[in-house]
Amino acid sequence: MSDDDVEMDELDTDMGDDDGGADAPTAQAVLKYVVSALVEDDEAVQVDVDDSKRTLQLEVRVGPDDMGRVIGRRGRVANAIRTLTRAAAARDGVDVDIEFVD
Repeated sequence: MSDDDVEMDELDTDMGDDDGGADAPTAQAVLKYVVSALVEDDEAVQVDVDDSKRTLQLEVRVGPDDMGRVIGRRGRVANAIRTLTRAAAARDGVDVDIEFVD
């Protein structure tokens, strides 16, 4: 068993039972990693969580010069980011919506 397998097993036990809470650590980590890799100013990347609704809302903020990189042509990059993050959220057992905020 590799170290990665051990870490994922620990993550599974730490998540506990589904209490309707809005904790999605894997989805947040994937989202921040992908967006940080795309932008020039990765220190300006901020992911905020809004759990007031039924689905978890992840709000992404980047520097003003980097928003175009994150959105992409016709929103293709943004849609790809949403797809990756939703797949990661499935591991967390939650539904997420991703919004890119100016």
